[in-house]
Amino acid sequence: MGPHHTTAWRSELVAVACCAAALAPAAAQEREPYLGAPIHYEDAARTDAVACLLAAVARGERAVAWDERRGWLPGLLAALDIPVESQVLVFSKTSLQTDRISPTTPRALYFNDEVVLGWIPGSPVMEVTALDPIQGPTFYALAQEGGALVPERRDDSCLSCHASPRTQGWPGHLVRSVHPDTRGFPVLRAGTFRTTHSSPFEERWGGWYVTGTHGAMRHMGNVTVAPGAERVDLDAGADVTDLAPRFDVARYPSPHSDLVALMVLEHQSEVQNVIARASYETRRALDYQRVLNAALREPEGHLSESTRRRIQRAAEDLVDQLLLKDEAPLRGPLAGTSGFATVFQARGVRDKAGRSLRDLDLEHRLFRLPCSYLVHSRAFAALPPELLAALWLDLGAILRGEDGARPMPQLGAGDRAAILAYLHETLSLLPEGF
Repeated sequence: MGPHHTTAWRSELVAVACCAAALAPAAAQEREPYLGAPIHYEDAARTDAVACLLAAVARGERAVAWDERRGWLPGLLAALDIPVESQVLVFSKTSLQTDRISPTTPRALYFNDEVVLGWIPGSPVMEVTALDPIQGPTFYALAQEGGALVPERRDDSCLSCHASPRTQGWPGHLVRSVHPDTRGFPVLRAGTFRTTHSSPFEERWGGWYVTGTHGAMRHMGNVTVAPGAERVDLDAGADVTDLAPRFDVARYPSPHSDLVALMVLEHQSEVQNVIARASYETRRALDYQRVLNAALREPEGHLSESTRRRIQRAAEDLVDQLLLKDEAPLRGPLAGTSGFATVFQARGVRDKAGRSLRDLDLEHRLFRLPCSYLVHSRAFAALPPELLAALWLDLGAILRGEDGARPMPQLGAGDRAAILAYLHETLSLLPEGF
């Protein structure tokens, strides 16, 4: 077959593919991108921390204690190694249990690197989000009843918010800031914000309790919208260290809603979203390439330029998040109240110089080294090899300061050298020559 005939043959294939897509049923075209091949998000198989714990309980290898006062919460905190110091409290009605959440009965969240537990005193249901290394955030509900520990997948109900335009259409975590009225309902006409480490400090934590000190900086937490107003008073909720005047703190395992824990949760949630999204996007690109290769009789593993660009974009988005490219600057010092900072830093992987990516700055930025500790996560290690290859090229060029590397103005020369040395010593995933 000559070049001319090859071109014509490929053009016909493209035309046939376009016609097939046009004639496909509307439901198939409108299906969410994470359902069905190649992602199969809806499938039951999971290896997240909750799924692993349940399997161990079923085998008789683990046990989770039931507590008459707080149900499964204390047992799960212990079994999943989630520190009680991570407790943060949200009182805005921005989750499924709106009838049970209010400024006097806030919803408590507890988290580690892989799991977030949601608990409300007296509620018959606990909410659990666990990060599967392949499939990303997985959503469970757990009946607060003694006996068997049987979480139920609640993806359908949770994904109405957690796979929305706020998460770019993919399953993801969502931290929101609103102007709450005295009952906790968001005053929507005043605007709402999705909170990440890039958010201006003054747009954070509306509808949340916040315990800690932050000097001249202001946030939206700890207060509701006054009658006749639309927005919260930023000064009224500043530097709160005791929540006892606001609600009955004795009902909760901790009296705190730690400022540092909130900042880490926001950073972690967004980086985990981008890790999962990069995996989804790459797997879709590779699946499309596989079909195209079969149709065009290309060698298995061939990547077209367009597929390489798709993977490269996903890699660059992830590198931006890992290096906190757009982090909002701090004017500290900032401090929490629960001891979370000490607990969090103690869990860090340290190099011979004693450095860890969990070491906190809290004066000018969140971390001393602007590189996310989630490079040590199972989800990062499980990323597709094609994506990791593109990521290492981009990240290596940036850290070595190579000509043509993408600009990262938040990184000084000392930061680049320290991150590069740290990764070389602590991250086994690095390819030769990184």
